[in-house]
Amino acid sequence: MQKYLFMAIGLGLILMSVIAFQEGKPTSKAPIYKELQKYSPYYLDKRFGGLQIMSKEDKNFKEKPKNIEVFHRLDYLEKSWGEKHLKIVENQLIILDNNGSNLTTIPIKSQEDSNFLHTFYGI
Repeated sequence: MQKYLFMAIGLGLILMSVIAFQEGKPTSKAPIYKELQKYSPYYLDKRFGGLQIMSKEDKNFKEKPKNIEVFHRLDYLEKSWGEKHLKIVENQLIILDNNGSNLTTIPIKSQEDSNFLHTFYGI
């Protein structure tokens, strides 16, 4: 009986760790995300105590979510930024600054990039 109890507890702990790993994984990104990341105001800062989200525009902005929530919170902030600062015109991605004027234009090269922009940023 004790032999089975030990194995059941071990399997339960393994299952919980796999579930936590799956929840904490960031969403997969398309190749166009690397170019967009240069213009996004949010970035991850690695500290001794863990990861924190910082802003390039606001030096006082600093979020320290739990480790399992870091990537989900960063995705949420980037999505809200993308809704206001990104638009697609004739297979071109236009990045706008805070005033609404064109900052730069990036060509959408593949269907994967287009699908990513529609699903991740909602544009």
